Amino acid sequence: MQPNPSLRAIVLVTATAVVLAVAGTLFYAARSRQADDDRPPSRYVTVKPDKANVRAGPGKRYPVRWVFVQPGIPVEILAEYENWRQIRDWEGQEGWIHAAMLSRKRNVIVTGEKRTLYRRADAASPPVVLLEPGIIAEIEDCNEEWCRVEVRNNRGWLRRGEFWGIEPGEVIE
Repeated sequence: MQPNPSLRAIVLVTATAVVLAVAGTLFYAARSRQADDDRPPSRYVTVKPDKANVRAGPGKRYPVRWVFVQPGIPVEILAEYENWRQIRDWEGQEGWIHAAMLSRKRNVIVTGEKRTLYRRADAASPPVVLLEPGIIAEIEDCNEEWCRVEVRNNRGWLRRGEFWGIEPGEVIE
């Protein structure tokens, strides 16, 4: 009995597809590791436009998981693949966004309960304004305990731990 030529073709096509899928996965993992080796393990950036798609994977062929609809939202970069960045938002959601949609500008987002913005890096100093959770602030500088920020033309100091978007112990000058 001779082998069926169409069965041989199906086996060959299937084997080729498996080899390509494995090779693509290995290439993607190597590129992600290489990007991680060249940069800090994580870093914070902000979403640039007022509408930015976050996808399930690194490419337009992947479905959109959610859409950012406000510029300036801080995100943490977890990995890179070509022009795509795997990010995490302040709620812990992860996805992929095109690098052109991100800015190196540093912002933070107020978390937890209402927070007091102080005139100086001292809780005994006069309050400037009370900030609601979810408010985005632009970082000006940070020391070990406090960060000076600007929020809607109000400048002052927030304690670390009252917002998300900066590494523990990170100093910004």
